[in-house]
Amino acid sequence: MTTTTFVLAGGCFWCLDAAYRQLRGVSEVLSCYTGGHTSNPSYEQVCTGATGHAEAVAVTFDPDEIPADVILDAFFTMHDPTQLNRQGADVGTQYRSAMFPADDAQAELFAAARERAVEWWPGEIVTTLEPLGQVFAAEDSHQNFFAKNPTQGYCLAVAVPKVNKVRAAFSAYLR
Repeated sequence: MTTTTFVLAGGCFWCLDAAYRQLRGVSEVLSCYTGGHTSNPSYEQVCTGATGHAEAVAVTFDPDEIPADVILDAFFTMHDPTQLNRQGADVGTQYRSAMFPADDAQAELFAAARERAVEWWPGEIVTTLEPLGQVFAAEDSHQNFFAKNPTQGYCLAVAVPKVNKVRAAFSAYLR
């Protein structure tokens, strides 16, 4: 099995993590921090916005089971790429919409996905393509957060609608 990993940021990583775990072909989702200037940042540090890092996910998948375009189109389905440095009530650069390509081939795929998203969203797409720097795993408590905390208020109010959007739009790829 050949796998590919995309590093994507679109608001709180709990939501992206929960949505991607619903898709078959996805073998791992790592909640992480990237795009900043602080080594080994903590959640508390990232939440201040001072580290420059975004809350992100590293999504590892088998492109023979789920196409890369589906992974990327799901990304643009599960968050609002027209909101600059925020997702709903989550405000700050740590919640920015960003894609972190590992190489030129990924950069081309990401740019094409951003162009497709223009057709689905009114307004300007503000999703950035930023160089993939060092990725720092988030604390264990943030890994697979939704599954561990399904009745937590934020999960019910914010994550569930995003998971449901992905389930509806990509039902052919559900586990």
